[in-house]
Amino acid sequence: PEAQEPNNQEMLALSSTAALSFAGPGLAGVSSRAGGAAMVAKSKAIPFLDAPPALDGTMAGDKGFDPLLLSNVVPIQWAREAELKHARICMLAVVGWVTVDLGFTVPYAPQVSSLAAHDAAVDKGVFLGLLIPIALVEVLAGIPKCFQIMNEPDASPGGDYKFDPLGIGASAEMQEKEISNGRLAMLAFSGIVTQAALTQGPFPYTYNGVEDLVPPMQSVQGALSIL
Repeated sequence: PEAQEPNNQEMLALSSTAALSFAGPGLAGVSSRAGGAAMVAKSKAIPFLDAPPALDGTMAGDKGFDPLLLSNVVPIQWAREAELKHARICMLAVVGWVTVDLGFTVPYAPQVSSLAAHDAAVDKGVFLGLLIPIALVEVLAGIPKCFQIMNEPDASPGGDYKFDPLGIGASAEMQEKEISNGRLAMLAFSGIVTQAALTQGPFPYTYNGVEDLVPPMQSVQGALSIL
């Protein structure tokens, strides 16, 4: 029998079906990619960068700041252990450095500035009295803690040595305050040591003393000198 040519309606239906069949997978792929892009969270600290996968906001002080993605390379609990250790040391160091330069001393300590204290303590041999306790703490507590974090999935968090006799570190608020003040102390101690070495002067470690911090003091002292 002779084949019949399809009418206009049949041609339109065939064309529509072919077009949908061809475009369907492509449209689905576009939709999938768009949905995937929307699901990628952005860093709270640097909004134009993707949030680091290891920083999920569950740890105290987690601001999503890791532009180099070091948290993808370094175990997060090991990094927290190192950060808290240095933060606590620097909080003590800032207080100790400044109080010594303000005149506080202890028996048998060299009567020198904080900047010169290290070399003076080594020369007089009293530095050994500080080195031994620090080494013991590091060997008996610090190193085992690192091995625990690296090898035990249920290990206590970095920086947690179960030493909190006053019970002030259990709350999330206090943990946030500790790490925030510790980070500030690390920056502050770096600045204090740098300024002390550059100016070779006492607290507040500027070239002209308080005058550099409070400019009106210059005019006040100038007026007093005239009188």
